[in-house]
Amino acid sequence: MPGRRLLAMAAILLIACAAYLSWGARGDWAFILSFRGTKLAALIVTGTAIAVSTKLFQTISGNRILTPSIMGFDALFVLLETTLLFALGGFGYTMLDSTIRFAVTLVLMTLAAILLFGTLMHGTRRDLHRMILVGIIFGVLFRSLSSLLARMIDPNEYAVLQANLFASFNQIELDLLGVSTVLIAVALFAAWRLRDTLDAMELGREIAINLGIDYDRHVLIVLGIIAVLVSVATALVGPVVFFGLLITSLTYQIMPGFRHRDHLIANGLLAGIVLVAGQTLMERAFHLHTPLSVIIEMLGGLAFLILILRGHTR
Repeated sequence: MPGRRLLAMAAILLIACAAYLSWGARGDWAFILSFRGTKLAALIVTGTAIAVSTKLFQTISGNRILTPSIMGFDALFVLLETTLLFALGGFGYTMLDSTIRFAVTLVLMTLAAILLFGTLMHGTRRDLHRMILVGIIFGVLFRSLSSLLARMIDPNEYAVLQANLFASFNQIELDLLGVSTVLIAVALFAAWRLRDTLDAMELGREIAINLGIDYDRHVLIVLGIIAVLVSVATALVGPVVFFGLLITSLTYQIMPGFRHRDHLIANGLLAGIVLVAGQTLMERAFHLHTPLSVIIEMLGGLAFLILILRGHTR
């Protein structure tokens, strides 16, 4: 049964990709496939990274409403971008090489995650809960600092930044996409190798230890994988808060059982379907200029409220 559903999802994703590449295409096919292919790859790569990282985070936290964004990743991204604009000014910010900005954002976000994980994780379940609480506090701090800097920046210059504070798949450089794909592929491979271990970890710390799992070491490894996935995806396209929660919630409804070998694949396929089909409809059918991320955040926020009201936290 899971295999058939995965095949059906893969077929739907292929159809969505074909529609995205061919719908309304006129002119030089080489240019069209190159231009649309880059955006298509960005949709699939970043969507998979965000969805899988959310699933991994929910596994080790034992809670279905928690996402990596609760750790303040998105707020940190906004703070970094605002600080760059404050330090360089509007002209300097726009002239800054995108590769340098991507590298700086990626390194700082990854280091911040590793520092937070390394100082707070010492081998007990309470440390994980404390890490989540500290992540919430840091998120509030980052947002407050961003608001303070925004008030000190000229409004005309700040308008340059606002477009980068929303996730966008329309302006992605091929070089950045290539590096991001490699980093995400390595992290996904590491997560796939831990698929059976993750099944045991989802049962809880005590049960996993009784099954012979070095729980504390594997939690640190999984947190490192999550840090890489979220940092790369956010640095590449911008912050997406509720997308991972939306995909994992749909996956729980579609896929039977709790095997990570099925759910990791399903999360990646479903993320691709939602992003590619959504972008196709937004661009080709409705001809809207509203970023797809705005619609996704609205739906993800509704899913978050529904899960809380129904008490589906575990």
